[in-house]
Amino acid sequence: MALTATIHHLRIDLSDVDRGVYEALDLRVARHPSESLRYMLLRTIAYGLCYVEGIAFSKGLFVTDEPAVWARQGDGRVDLWVDIGRPSIERLHKASKLGARVTVFTHDDPELLRREARGAKLHKGEDIEVCSVDVALLDALEAKIDRNMSLTLVHNDGQLYVTVGDRTMEGAITRRPLVDRED
Repeated sequence: MALTATIHHLRIDLSDVDRGVYEALDLRVARHPSESLRYMLLRTIAYGLCYVEGIAFSKGLFVTDEPAVWARQGDGRVDLWVDIGRPSIERLHKASKLGARVTVFTHDDPELLRREARGAKLHKGEDIEVCSVDVALLDALEAKIDRNMSLTLVHNDGQLYVTVGDRTMEGAITRRPLVDRED
């Protein structure tokens, strides 16, 4: 008997002050049995912090040529490609050819990914953004997550504040280009 995905119903009040984006999101996030809770939380945070009209979760875990989160135009062109974790440089090379904007959300040390990219064949590597999410924030959020919940995400000056019930957790979101621009 195959295991099925667990559906999380998340109502998110999003205030991304850094980008001027304010939205009420009503998400049903499918978490596959092989997906860690941390990965699902990173996907959800990425969805909120990259929110644009038409953004969607993809079939990412099962379709290797799709990201975890993306936004496409009606003709299929990719406006936004968001990967989670530490994707291969080859995958990011392909993504940067397909997507107008490519972002990676990770809880690992972003320097690991940046080191791999140095000297590698990588299309527009300086335009790929790596967003590192504070591990302590993810740890605290993992302890509070439920299958049906409301939360508030506030992103201001590089800090992410997540409120669940009466508890607010915070952590830094560090953004860097995957490859430094040559001056």
